[in-house]
Amino acid sequence: MSVCLDSWAVLAWLDGEQPAHDRIEQLLNDRPLMSWVNAVEVYYRVERDHGRSEADEVLTGLRKTFELDLPGTTLMIETARLKASTPIALGDCFAIATACARNLTLLTGDPEILDRDLPCPVEDLRGSRT
Repeated sequence: MSVCLDSWAVLAWLDGEQPAHDRIEQLLNDRPLMSWVNAVEVYYRVERDHGRSEADEVLTGLRKTFELDLPGTTLMIETARLKASTPIALGDCFAIATACARNLTLLTGDPEILDRDLPCPVEDLRGSRT
């Protein structure tokens, strides 16, 4: 595994959004890491937009494609500390803390994450902004 993905990245990949889709496709052989918290975010978004059956199928695919990390106590405390000091969504904090814990680059296009000075490297999946 070489990178960590947040829910923004995976939803963009699932939707075929470029350049995020192709960048993630390049990394699939390395089995990117994703927090279970972010996988749950993907699940509820898919269920809300497309129904439970499709959400179940997507989750099955995520489990086969990515390494899903179930946070333990230490990671949850680090996430809480990050949330206390950084006014962003809790799910985003889990993605950041997961990437930091494994010394991985976080791939995202979420402006809430990209507009911050973070303790881990971050790659912008939105492509050039003109």
